[in-house]
Amino acid sequence: MAPSRIRIAQDKADLVKALTATDSKTGLFSTYADAVLFAAALGVKRGKREPLQSISKREPGPISQDYFVNRGYDAIVDLIAIGEIKEKEILANSNPDSQAQRIQIFEEYANGGLEILRDELKGAIDYAEQILLMMVGERFHTEESGQKSFDLSRFL
Repeated sequence: MAPSRIRIAQDKADLVKALTATDSKTGLFSTYADAVLFAAALGVKRGKREPLQSISKREPGPISQDYFVNRGYDAIVDLIAIGEIKEKEILANSNPDSQAQRIQIFEEYANGGLEILRDELKGAIDYAEQILLMMVGERFHTEESGQKSFDLSRFL
C-alpha cells in the first residue's frame, strides 16, 4: 500500500508557500507540514471544517503522511479525528477506510484553518506579527468568554 498523502486545496497553496521558509526567504513555519498542522489546529479551535474542492498538484503538492509520522504529528491527526468522530474505531490501523477518514478530517480542518488565516492575514505585511496578534486575541477571548477565574470577592 502506497503511503497516504495530506492534500492541500489549490486555492490555499500560495498561502501555505508564503507561510513557509525557503532558501530565499524566511517564513513563519519551517515546513509545509508545520503550516498545515497549525492551520488544522486553528480550524479545530474555531470549528471550521471545509471540504477540499480542487487539490494542489504543484508546489506544495500532497505531503506524505510519513513526514507527519516522522515529526510526531500523526498523534495530532488521530486526536483531531477521534475528537470529531468520538468513536475509537476511527483509530484502527487495520482498516484502510479509517486511515483515509482520519486524513480527510485532518485535511478539511486544515483547509478551514487556512481559510481563516487567509482572511485574517489579508493586507498584512508581516504574517508572523499578525498571527501572534491573532493568538493573543484568542487567549484573551477565551478568558473573557465563560472561563471563570477564581473570584476572591466573595471572601471580602
